[in-house]
Amino acid sequence: MTARETKKKAYSRARIKRMRRRRIRNTIFLILFLLILGTGCGYVVYKLKGGDFSNIQQSYQASREFKNTLVSKEQQRASAFAANLCVIKEDVPLETISLADDQKGLLLDLNKKKALYAKGAYDRVYPASITKIMTGILALRYGKMDEVVTISQENVTLEEGSQVCGFWAGDKVTLDELLHCLLVYSGNDAASAIATHVGGSTEEFVNMMNSYAASLGCTGTHFTNPHGLQDENHYTTPYDIYLMLKEALKYPEFTEITRLSSYTVTYTHEDGSEASTILEATDHYLTGEATAPKDVTILGGKTGTTSTAGNCLALLSQNAYGKPFISIVMGASSKEVLYQQMTSLLQNINDV
Repeated sequence: MTARETKKKAYSRARIKRMRRRRIRNTIFLILFLLILGTGCGYVVYKLKGGDFSNIQQSYQASREFKNTLVSKEQQRASAFAANLCVIKEDVPLETISLADDQKGLLLDLNKKKALYAKGAYDRVYPASITKIMTGILALRYGKMDEVVTISQENVTLEEGSQVCGFWAGDKVTLDELLHCLLVYSGNDAASAIATHVGGSTEEFVNMMNSYAASLGCTGTHFTNPHGLQDENHYTTPYDIYLMLKEALKYPEFTEITRLSSYTVTYTHEDGSEASTILEATDHYLTGEATAPKDVTILGGKTGTTSTAGNCLALLSQNAYGKPFISIVMGASSKEVLYQQMTSLLQNINDV
């Protein structure tokens, strides 16, 4: 073999070695790239599944459903609503509370899903303005808070003596302000305006109320209006009020509004002039006319009063340990009696 042939053969072997090294290097790079790509895809899937590859639902924590200072680090929405209800099979007495024969009431521990007190949980009652819990839910669910609503004559044509904010036909006010008027001051004109704006008509909005109540499991509820003015076909039960209030707590805006002691609504008249009205809360705990027990924080809720329904109150509260409770008193003979009875209920929540 000549020197030239030997050199050529050596060059060929060296070239083959280089090619092999290049293939090995490229293979390594490809494997690393695939590993990085796979890790990235896995991380994306992990985040999309909420940081948990399992299918196990989180247990219900009511504090995830509302915003407050003591439990602000927790999530605000429950992940397993239907599977985590307080179940009431019969009346549950409490030595510290005695409602009149025709009254109904509840005290529910949301963490333990337990009734601490129950009287007539499934009995039919007239809800009065507690109706506005459902009206508020639908406003939050289907409305846009920055939308401008024009008040109609229908919205201000209500029965004599109705609780109203004082709007005139043609006034322009945002849906957010109407929601505040609804939940803080319990304005019936605000409820009517929300209904016609969100539902297109009062009749269609009432259909929405009944349909959504049914979806929540409110088997003892039937609505005929968005505000709660007396109608014999407009009724609910204490347990259904619990279901509706529990649903409302999924919206942080609800408790942000229902904790206010007052609200100033600003709106525009038809002629372009501006007007504003200071509205005080109907909840006496918030206005200081009634005092909650020591270490009990009122986190929101709704009042209701008509001559037929009596004086009613549904509340979300929190004890000294940050645990949430729902308390309901229906049909009290006066506001003074109502808050005495509610305070008697709330005195029990720091003992559990």
